[in-house]
Amino acid sequence: MIDSGFETTSLRMTLLLLQAPAADVDRIMDAVVAIAPLAMGKYDRNAYQSAHGIERYRPLEGAAAGAETELRRRPGTVEVSFELPDDQTLAARVVEAIFQAHSYQEPVIRIQPILASRSKGLDDRANPNRWWNTTGDWKKVAVSEAETA
Repeated sequence: MIDSGFETTSLRMTLLLLQAPAADVDRIMDAVVAIAPLAMGKYDRNAYQSAHGIERYRPLEGAAAGAETELRRRPGTVEVSFELPDDQTLAARVVEAIFQAHSYQEPVIRIQPILASRSKGLDDRANPNRWWNTTGDWKKVAVSEAETA
């Protein structure tokens, strides 16, 4: 694996950290962005949230819920991922904030190094493939569709 970043004409690829899961997304993300703005170029609060899935688990002896024999299935669980600079001190602060904001006794937190693309901010307003030159602002499209439904 590439263990350092590289550059192309348009992008800078840097080694970052990935964190994922969450059931208490808004509260957790508020705690995270209080420490790290999750900035990418001219945007902040950048994260991805998956569609709802089903978490499966069984509490064992010592669990806050008490030991159970039946497998639990919790619908509505999502996975959230975002990127941080490769900074262990910052990652430790973010993990602690997630732990404090999360409702689980054992929050699922994964940190792994990744390479992620970062635009160099080139002026590509005339690029015919950019969303603003094709369908326009996706928020306006979503509103128009909701009005006609």
